[in-house]
Amino acid sequence: MDFELSEEQRLLKESIDGLLGNAYDFEQRKKYIKEKGGWSRGIWSRLAEQGLLGLPFADTEGGFGGGAVETLIVMEALGRALVLEPYLPTVVIGGGFLRQGGSTEQKAVHIPSIIHGRSTFAFAQLEKHSRYDLNDVATSAKRNADGWIIDGEKFVVVNGANADVLIVTVRTKGAQRDQTGLGVFLVPSTADGISKKSYPTQDGLHAADVTFKGVEVGDEAVIGDPEDALPLIERVVDDARTALCAEAVGLMDESLKTTVEYMKTRKQFGVPIGSFQSLQHRAADMFVALEQARSMSMFATMAASFDDNTERAMAVAAAKVQIGRSGKFIGQQSIQLHGGIGMTMEAKIGHYFKRLTMIENTFGNSGYHLRRISEGGALI
Repeated sequence: MDFELSEEQRLLKESIDGLLGNAYDFEQRKKYIKEKGGWSRGIWSRLAEQGLLGLPFADTEGGFGGGAVETLIVMEALGRALVLEPYLPTVVIGGGFLRQGGSTEQKAVHIPSIIHGRSTFAFAQLEKHSRYDLNDVATSAKRNADGWIIDGEKFVVVNGANADVLIVTVRTKGAQRDQTGLGVFLVPSTADGISKKSYPTQDGLHAADVTFKGVEVGDEAVIGDPEDALPLIERVVDDARTALCAEAVGLMDESLKTTVEYMKTRKQFGVPIGSFQSLQHRAADMFVALEQARSMSMFATMAASFDDNTERAMAVAAAKVQIGRSGKFIGQQSIQLHGGIGMTMEAKIGHYFKRLTMIENTFGNSGYHLRRISEGGALI
């Protein structure tokens, strides 16, 4: 299998690396995090100007027709720069639902707004007792004469306070944990009956707990089948998991480079600590963990083209397991090799570890996905 990037993909990598290299160092990030909502509208506009917000959409929709590899390239770069902007909830998840299940009318309304940076999205999926199970949904949508009425609560909705559109998973029939009876709705964030409680997360992003009380939407808000949307949800979330794996590889890559540079300058007993053989061995182990994570991220990316849904899901789950293990190891070693300064807010290495920890617990941690693989028979 050829893992070399094409000429267009190399240009994409150079473009995103160049943009973030000039506009997104750690000191600039500190300024962006203080802006309204915790991210920079100026950077979001620049991402739009370079076509990065339209990357996965078809050229007939105004996009560039990029695939999973192009998303991997962008997400790795976003990870290396610790980017705060809502690329994952808007382009990967919001765009994923529109591409995979949106109607012609929904695509015409929302995709241009994403591509040109006019609107952002948030995925309102997690509930108080749902843990990582996508089918555990108590938020309800009930029919009325004009459409649907939504009632319920969603928690830790990333970009939830700032998003223009909420993508909401709801139960339209059946019991709370049934595999069927699920729907996905596009809900304007300013709709009557929506209230939000916003807060910063440990990795510097912002999330919100969102309450829906008698929120009315029409049939045009429904994405796909309102009573059988779980396959669509699973497909889009697997794409999001794959994107998170790529972001984590970027985070780990930069963590290792930062740590090695620190080992070359930090002195103990009058010599750089990087000259100590035992610490060299630690750095080598970190490199091995990084390459294991990188290979599994690439595997998950290649799995996006698998025809067998189960095979694709198991590939993504396996990648998430390795990403979680490698991220924990590299993060812990990076902090320890930095010493006390690694625990401070002023040192960027701790921020990389925080983001890696949040990725580990987003859409299923290592233990959850290892159990999925085992129950799916992939370990036999």
